[in-house]
Amino acid sequence: MASEPIRSAAAGAILLSLASAAAGFCWQAGASAALAGGVAAAAAGAALLWHALRRLHATSAAPLEVPVGLPRDMAQLSAKALQLEAQLEHAPVAMFCAAGGDAVSLNTSARRLMAPGRVSDAVALRNTLAAIPAGQRSIIEYETEAGSERALAAANVITVEGAAQRLIALLPMENELEAEAMRAWQQLVQVLTHEIMNSLTPVASLSKTSREMLQGAALPDDIRTDLDTALDAISRRADSLGHFVSGYRSLASVPEAQPQRIVVNEMFARLSALFGAATFSVEPEPLELMADPGQLEQALVNLLRNAEEATADTPAAAITVSARLTRGGRLRIEVCDNGPGVPDHLASRLFTPYFSTKARGSGIGLAMARQLIHRNGGALRYARSVHPGARFFMTF
Repeated sequence: MASEPIRSAAAGAILLSLASAAAGFCWQAGASAALAGGVAAAAAGAALLWHALRRLHATSAAPLEVPVGLPRDMAQLSAKALQLEAQLEHAPVAMFCAAGGDAVSLNTSARRLMAPGRVSDAVALRNTLAAIPAGQRSIIEYETEAGSERALAAANVITVEGAAQRLIALLPMENELEAEAMRAWQQLVQVLTHEIMNSLTPVASLSKTSREMLQGAALPDDIRTDLDTALDAISRRADSLGHFVSGYRSLASVPEAQPQRIVVNEMFARLSALFGAATFSVEPEPLELMADPGQLEQALVNLLRNAEEATADTPAAAITVSARLTRGGRLRIEVCDNGPGVPDHLASRLFTPYFSTKARGSGIGLAMARQLIHRNGGALRYARSVHPGARFFMTF
């Protein structure tokens, strides 16, 4: 029954009106103590009216609207309550209220995060949030359909109707952390490659010039042979290091994406010509996206090459590439193989430049693939698979 909330709303409105009148009188009379009491009464009336309006909204199937014919002060307060309600509901930060060891979703962002298909273990995440002490901030990690994600959680305590409530704000930050890490690596690579090449170029040039000068020098054969071998080794290592540095320089010089309409089926057909052993699928078939075709295909080529190398010694090797729409309406492209997979303790380092799980790997392929996907507004993640092998997926 809504009679009690209605009475509370009326009482709150009356208390607010009386308090406002009393506060105005005391202001004119200069009575500061009475003024403070009037303000406190006004705050109590406003709180009472606010909670009554919330309870009326909870007991009604219809959306909360400002009643017609309310006095001006009550109408303004009701409109303000609706505004606060809308701001909370559509805030870009997930809000929760901790109660009894659980965390209850308070707005759309929180409900979307806890929806099926988003967080792998919603109960565990709620328990983690509910355990955060008031007044503290912490970075938490949880598993989602997009792999491991990190978020900043902050808890605070407020008192409502004499009861303490703990509010928790959860701000996902995985994409921002990835972008910052990528920018830091780009800056580091730019500095290192610049300094190395500045020192390496004269070394390579002088070694070649010294070998030419050695040809006409009057030296014993054994000394000539030793010098020629040493200078040849210096020249070869300088050239090799130059190619090595040039490869990493590409990480810091990825051009801006030039988005175009891409038909996923057509893109998969082009990739199938290069990787005949892979199986491609699209659901539904007319999937399209806006991205730079060259950059997106290069990222997929890097992933498929890794999959080929990972399954080189695997009996009945299988590589699958699939594209589909997720529950949130986002496009997901997944590359899977049945190779040995990635050890859990190395999974967090897969996209780090210079790091490779292969004996002769350069550590550029996955880092470059992630950067290309980020340039096109997507995210590339590694997901631990319940089956043997590795799973990489990108979402747009």
